[in-house]
Amino acid sequence: MISIKNVSKKYDNGVPGIKDISLDIDQGEFVYVIGPSGAGKSTFIKMLYHQLTPTTGNIVFNDFDYSTMRPSQVPFLRREMGIVFQDFKLLPRMTIFENVAYAMQVIEKTDAEIKPRVLDVLRQVGLETKVRRFPSELSGGEQQRVAIARAIVNSPKVLIADEPTGNLDPETSEEIMDIIEKINNQGTTIIMATHNRDVVNGRSHRVLEIAGGNLVRDEKQGAYGIED
Repeated sequence: MISIKNVSKKYDNGVPGIKDISLDIDQGEFVYVIGPSGAGKSTFIKMLYHQLTPTTGNIVFNDFDYSTMRPSQVPFLRREMGIVFQDFKLLPRMTIFENVAYAMQVIEKTDAEIKPRVLDVLRQVGLETKVRRFPSELSGGEQQRVAIARAIVNSPKVLIADEPTGNLDPETSEEIMDIIEKINNQGTTIIMATHNRDVVNGRSHRVLEIAGGNLVRDEKQGAYGIED
């Protein structure tokens, strides 16, 4: 589903972000991307949704060949991906319903399609009673649930989550992970960058460990590692 071949990324200042990484991710997998700050996790994640382009090597996702894609194709690539960020990135002047609906409006879905689908995904994340609230009226955990609902409303093949529990307490992190696990169980591929040792060790999935820009471990049913 996602094929990454000999991918490296060097920034304009000459600093390497990723060094010669090759791996495949199959449809329906759940993959953690771990490593210390500055290791290259964010570079790796951003290349997957084409915010950054490789300096060398190539990425292929379904029918999208990143080496030959035109800029006009990038929005179509991202329609097949949902992206969740640590800081939620909700639109503050829109209600919860409007934040999620917006993701469907930009791909020109009709109102008849939007309303039932938005209500369905808000039920999935447990926010069906808060559709008229604004982001500022919600807790951090609730805001992340909205971000997840927005990311999955167009039924993406892949959900990319960049530190989705980074700003949340342990109990709320577990609730968010329950939701992400359910999404994965429905067939969506999950690629999740995280520093959360407890989540990785408590919910075993494939682990990609990046250190110094290198892929130093690719382990099925892996763990975060031994405490320092």
